[in-house]
Amino acid sequence: MAAQPLSRMLRRLLRSSARSCSSGAPVTQPRLGESARAASEEVSRRRQFLREHAAPFSAFLTDSFGRQHSYLRISLTEKCNLRCQYCMPEEGVPLTPKANLLTTEEILTLARLFVKEGIDKIRLTGGEPLIRPDVVDIVAQLQRLEGLRTIGVTTNGINLTRLLPQLQKAGLSAINISLDTLVPAKFEFIVRRKGFHKVMEGIHKAIELGYNPVKVNCVVMRGLNEDELLDFAALTEGLPLDVRFIEYMPFDGNKWNFKKMVSYKEMLDTIRQQWPELEKLPEEESSTAKAFKIPGFQGQISFITSMSEHFCGTCNRLRITADGNLKVCLFGNSEVSLRDHLRAGASEQELLRIIGAAVGRKKRQHAGMFSISQMKNRPMILIELFLMFHDSPLANPSISSWDPLHVQGLRPRMSFSSQMVTLWKGCRVPQALLLAQQQLGSGCFQRHYTSRADSDANSKCLSPGSWAPAAPSGPQLTSEQLTHVDSEGRAAMVDVGRKPDTERAAVASAVVLLGPVAFKLVQRNQLKKGDALVVAQLAGIQAAKVTSQLIPLCHHVALSHVQVQLELDSTRHAVRIQASCRARGPTGVEMEALTSAAVAALSLYDMCKAVSRDIVLEEIKLISKTGGQRGDFHRA
Repeated sequence: MAAQPLSRMLRRLLRSSARSCSSGAPVTQPRLGESARAASEEVSRRRQFLREHAAPFSAFLTDSFGRQHSYLRISLTEKCNLRCQYCMPEEGVPLTPKANLLTTEEILTLARLFVKEGIDKIRLTGGEPLIRPDVVDIVAQLQRLEGLRTIGVTTNGINLTRLLPQLQKAGLSAINISLDTLVPAKFEFIVRRKGFHKVMEGIHKAIELGYNPVKVNCVVMRGLNEDELLDFAALTEGLPLDVRFIEYMPFDGNKWNFKKMVSYKEMLDTIRQQWPELEKLPEEESSTAKAFKIPGFQGQISFITSMSEHFCGTCNRLRITADGNLKVCLFGNSEVSLRDHLRAGASEQELLRIIGAAVGRKKRQHAGMFSISQMKNRPMILIELFLMFHDSPLANPSISSWDPLHVQGLRPRMSFSSQMVTLWKGCRVPQALLLAQQQLGSGCFQRHYTSRADSDANSKCLSPGSWAPAAPSGPQLTSEQLTHVDSEGRAAMVDVGRKPDTERAAVASAVVLLGPVAFKLVQRNQLKKGDALVVAQLAGIQAAKVTSQLIPLCHHVALSHVQVQLELDSTRHAVRIQASCRARGPTGVEMEALTSAAVAALSLYDMCKAVSRDIVLEEIKLISKTGGQRGDFHRA
């Protein structure tokens, strides 16, 4: 056990040359009056010694790709006093009940745990962190943590002038201020509130108090503020600023559009036209920013290229949301609730195992610019000021003893704890998914995947309540003659040229019995091939669109919508699939829906066959169809 404190001490000394050495390294402290060169040589000798003797980084904070996570971002609140267009929907977001947010003591407990394992930088975010009443006390408490080198804050700057002297005294060492325009009227348009002059006062107050650099975060959006790039860059001439231009990122509710994104290279070209002598600065290890400096200018500019050139390979960041969920990736598809496990009585070692399991599942990189724009993620305000399918385990106040299996199960978002039902109703999750929570109960693991985020009153989720089809309605017309056979008994395509165009819809289903082993791997997303549910969902969508190429006598249909939903059924170790198709035309879309469900099922088989060949595909059937001369059909 003695090796662990020594390891932490060595790492701490290696990262901070400004602190005294108490590790037993054969070095001496520079004396007053010693030359800068001698002091520099002393620091170099110290670092060399520590490199040779430092213990390995915490295994719990090291992922399967060798990335060591030493930077933790903690959201203090979901609330904000602005309504930035890229951050939250115009109507705001439903806030988590206060009882389900981390308390101050829980924040500090988690911070202590992470710092003991090697975290040396913590950034406080929100919402807007400076509206939390005890933010100064939180900074002061964090400052006491042995081994924590940097305490930063990301703020919109509205309250900064008033609070910064107290925050600096408490130990705040780094500041990021969000500012997307230098035009007061445009500021009000972007953030939907007044306050431009307060933000500018906050920036100058930070400079006055000696923060260097003061980082200014600017989200660049085409048609809104890309014409201010040169004005922002000019600020660095006489001020110690690091103006960081951030590519516009997709989050739930911010109506992200590829056309609104101004890429890093386009921004760089614009600035280089004005200052061709712009110099590239060396990139710091694990930095998210590409830094440049205009010769003779006091400050610098940077570009955060989350969309066009990701920096996943050197990512060292972890995030804790205000409601206590650990996110290992800003665009990641999984979260685990540290709050719930903390309140259930988890020990420090049990928490570390949970954290280690989450970090170990971190992907090599995010899904890419176009894919993540289609994913369901929290609005940025509910992740952090600058920051999918998953949510946390349920908080169960009746848990009196520790269940390791319950702790280590990383639950996806659609598990629907009662508070999340309230939260996600405001984010337009399909109503049927909300109803599913009541039917499925809180004790079973659930993962839901859907090909869209908006609500559709005509769609049904695969919960026990909605799985049962409605009673037959409308005329049940049938034909005594096969329509794809001509008068001589030969196969023939039906001529639909004279039939009127009508609205057509169809729903089909399938069930894949995986067995307990494959089911558990799919449930926990641990298959070596990747996320089986996402692959099956995409395969089903793609199959619907090419049905006429697979079924010889099918007409090509211009589909207006395809939806594929998958639900885990823990009682049968099965995945239930529902495919819905819509189109306007002279022929129906039953075959498109059936093909979609069947190919999704086949894809699941393909993803899981290396684990088990005892997989059964069954119950491929049409659930309902509407439109057309033969009337509607609903399976009884």
